[in-house]
Amino acid sequence: MKTYELMAIFKPNLDAEEVDKTIEALGKTVSDLKGKVESTDKTGRKKLAYDIQNFRDGFFTTFVLSLPEENVAEFRRQLKLNDNILRTMFLEATKAAV
Repeated sequence: MKTYELMAIFKPNLDAEEVDKTIEALGKTVSDLKGKVESTDKTGRKKLAYDIQNFRDGFFTTFVLSLPEENVAEFRRQLKLNDNILRTMFLEATKAAV
């Protein structure tokens, strides 16, 4: 299993409870795909550099997760199907140089 980093921007019209439910749903999706969420960092609501779907700000959350390589495509598909997510950035995490 490889380690990945996901930054997701959620729609600003969601309240904190809905954002938490969406984060839990993403965690369940990862576990359904035989992966594991290592950490979740809710950065909070921030202004966007430019409008996305007519929104000027969004809730930023960063996930570190482990996922089998064969399930990455399905996970990306699930992210695109989620209506509460404005934008995602999904990267393979690299080990820090020591």
